[in-house]
Amino acid sequence: MKASSMRRTASRIVLTSALTATLGAAAACSSSAPSSAAAPGAGGGPGAAPVTVTLALDWTPNTNHTGIFVAQQLGYFKAAGIDLKIVPYGSTAPETLVSTHRADFGISYQDGLTEAVATGGDLTSVFAITQKTDVVIGVRADSGISSPKQLDGRTYAGYGSPLEVPMLKYVIKQAGGTGSFKDVTLNTDAYQALYAGQADFALPEPTWEVIQAKLVGKSLNTFDLSVYGFPAIYSALIATSHQYLNAHPDTARKFLAAVLKGYQYATAHPAQAANLLIQANQSVLGAQRELVEQSAALEAAQYYQDSNGQIGVQSEARWKALTDFLYANGILADASGKKSTAEPDVSTLYTNAYLPTASPAAGQPSSSMSTDSGMP
Repeated sequence: MKASSMRRTASRIVLTSALTATLGAAAACSSSAPSSAAAPGAGGGPGAAPVTVTLALDWTPNTNHTGIFVAQQLGYFKAAGIDLKIVPYGSTAPETLVSTHRADFGISYQDGLTEAVATGGDLTSVFAITQKTDVVIGVRADSGISSPKQLDGRTYAGYGSPLEVPMLKYVIKQAGGTGSFKDVTLNTDAYQALYAGQADFALPEPTWEVIQAKLVGKSLNTFDLSVYGFPAIYSALIATSHQYLNAHPDTARKFLAAVLKGYQYATAHPAQAANLLIQANQSVLGAQRELVEQSAALEAAQYYQDSNGQIGVQSEARWKALTDFLYANGILADASGKKSTAEPDVSTLYTNAYLPTASPAAGQPSSSMSTDSGMP
């Protein structure tokens, strides 16, 4: 299974309280070194012992993680002097592990990271895995629904994340509706709920659930949120802490260079990359080869690269647009759980400064890239 940002938010709905509760404890032991336990800026070199770097997953291994497992399988981390330890998804959110400095890096998503920072978390995004919102409005293919405006009065099956309802209301209104609908909590996959008659629409992932639905003969019609003016979302990204970047800038650069190579390979060779992902996670993905291969191909074609063919880079305009929406709709809360009275400083939420100076897909021409925090 693969998790959309909505599903991940719902499965970690206690993130704010958990993060707030652990910040104090983390401060008490902040003198301990991060898990890399290396001298500041260390990243290995000829004859040097490899530096251990930990990466916390946000869900079970899936095609959002392809480039990471490719880099591990093909020895890119080893060549960079890094011994990568992948922390499996568990009961503690990656945002909490990273913010409290119990993991060096973690897989996150734009709205989740922003919400965590609003509570006081030490987090920043350093690599955009997906450049396109990996969630769509989905309805049964035989529903007769041809526009989001027809969702007025219908039943939505969601995961209970704070972004879902405001986002859907916005899209439905933009399509000409009133934005009024019923909301129930989803306890199964989106396509299963729709075909079981539990709801009329949901928010499946086009790179996983939509493909899965078609493979099992329960196809979905979908509506792209961006078509109706909703801000694009970095649905999967790699986050770290400001503390880690300050202490280990060179290791961070070498780690991200290896990650970039992995996603460049996954973009240029999706079939081979899918095979490497399955090989590394046989017990989880071995029985889903067709799904993984189709998902890997779709992500390579439409999700890993931005409009300029670059991988990993992030835009100030995109971070600003979604942050504005989260703040305006009262979704952000402070450390006490009260509605935030100040919008987070977007420049602290992400940085491109630790990426190589150019990050095109493998086989495509390079272009220079500014390493400041913003890149429109």
